[in-house]
Amino acid sequence: MLSRLQELKKEEETLLKIKVMLQDQLNRLKFEEGALKSMIDAQSEESSTEPATPEVEVNPDDKTEINQTKLVLGAPIDYEMEEEEEDDDDVEDDDLDMVLEEEEEDEDDY
Repeated sequence: MLSRLQELKKEEETLLKIKVMLQDQLNRLKFEEGALKSMIDAQSEESSTEPATPEVEVNPDDKTEINQTKLVLGAPIDYEMEEEEEDDDDVEDDDLDMVLEEEEEDEDDY
């Protein structure tokens, strides 16, 4: 009976750690969502102030017209920022894996 109580207490501690980690991750995601929304709003404001470029119809079967068509790309992507975010996610996943492994080891002891 006492060992079962200890087991339940350890499980409760583990679940509380996971809850805190998930809340932290949720807060980070909400912050990131807000930042992305503001970036989208800023881009849409910029595009609404730019003069509209007339669209030229291109015959999709004519290769020479397609090759002469100017390729217009969207806003540049900050690849460095994406790499940093992925690294943070890896650390969080590692922390969660460690907590889950500890829980499994504790269960194996009983």
